[in-house]
Amino acid sequence: MTVLAATPAHADAHMEAGDGLRAAVMEDMPGLIALYQDLHANPELSFQEFETAAKLATRMRALGFEVTEGVGKTGVVAVMRNGDGPTVMLRADMDGLPVIEQTGLPYASKRTAVPATGVETGVMHACGHDTHMAAWIGAAQLLAERKGEWSGTLVMILQPAEEIGEGALAMLQDGLYERFPKPDYVLAFHDAAGAPAGFIGYSKGYALANVDSVDVVIPGIGGHGAYPHTTKDPVVIGSSIVMRLQTLVSREIDPLDSAVVTVGSFQAGSKHNIISDEARLQITVRSYSDETRAHLLDGIERIARGEAIAAGMPEDKLPVVTVQDPYTPSTYNTPEFTEQVMAGLQDRFGGRIREVPSVMGGEDFGQFYRADPENVESLIFWVGGVPMAEWEASQRGETELPSLHSPFWVPDAPVVIATATEALAAATLDLMPKDEAGG
Repeated sequence: MTVLAATPAHADAHMEAGDGLRAAVMEDMPGLIALYQDLHANPELSFQEFETAAKLATRMRALGFEVTEGVGKTGVVAVMRNGDGPTVMLRADMDGLPVIEQTGLPYASKRTAVPATGVETGVMHACGHDTHMAAWIGAAQLLAERKGEWSGTLVMILQPAEEIGEGALAMLQDGLYERFPKPDYVLAFHDAAGAPAGFIGYSKGYALANVDSVDVVIPGIGGHGAYPHTTKDPVVIGSSIVMRLQTLVSREIDPLDSAVVTVGSFQAGSKHNIISDEARLQITVRSYSDETRAHLLDGIERIARGEAIAAGMPEDKLPVVTVQDPYTPSTYNTPEFTEQVMAGLQDRFGGRIREVPSVMGGEDFGQFYRADPENVESLIFWVGGVPMAEWEASQRGETELPSLHSPFWVPDAPVVIATATEALAAATLDLMPKDEAGG
């Protein structure tokens, strides 16, 4: 992507809108960086974010928010009512990943935990959720200090379990929109490992994809590898399924629509000369629209069944296709709202703001819009995190950048946090203007 004037937050101070917001962010930065380093050193896995939730809930109470913990297992909801006006919800995600950190940072995580697999692992904020939480606190501080400048209801949530795509749904199922003020507007950001620090990227409409995990169990009739005619080889059937799946996207989906079907695992057999009686596929499926998603999932089942029938398998030994539930739905940025927010930020950030292509990654933030699409406007945007020197070196072909989820990913935390804090606070102030006539 081409980025102009993608500089750290303090370097384009002339772009500030004249309300002193950026200067206030800079004053808060030492405390926010200390918080970030603490969060980075002490990550917790999905639905295990007990310490993280407790320490941030304490901070929010001190700022004057009404705080409820344990929403959706480990989620936190903080509410500040400040007169008549719209309800704005700001979200940050809390969970780390089962990754052994290799950054060499002085505050690198040494934590271990046991995920759902039951195997102890290292834990790391390899997706930047620590920057999300620090900026979330930064925005809360600014908005609490400036209650005289806005009117409405501010709902700030800490969401668990984004990495497994279940936390947003868990909070909604626990009454997020019934027990607390339902938002008119929902905002969040995500750090970006493919853009320079301080860059702000956004997509109108679909921003991130539906993410489905599909398991296919392929029965066979096992036997000796020297006598294949006495068997029905599930490896051959599975191979035919894998190859045929490639036509789902290339021959059944409109070339202008985006879709991905990737077989990430193919498991079968245990010895050279034994034909197994079973093979297993694990597939990730990505799409944007619900219609395309349904076509892909139906197609996987159709192809698996058809290839097994072609191989002569009886009806009672056809493949079993299981789509994991819940899945991560696509994230939709409501277009007019997205344009409104970004236009409001343009004076602050100038050329650092760019519209960018949608991605096929997943993010369960989309659940908050889907829960009431007639009444909720939604936007998640990107904040670039690559240190400028590393970005420039990568553009010259001198280095490869680590991706999100890499054990080596280290965002330029001061720039990410400062940029996101200012953007979240400024957007919220624009959405909840004080009615001067009404006091």
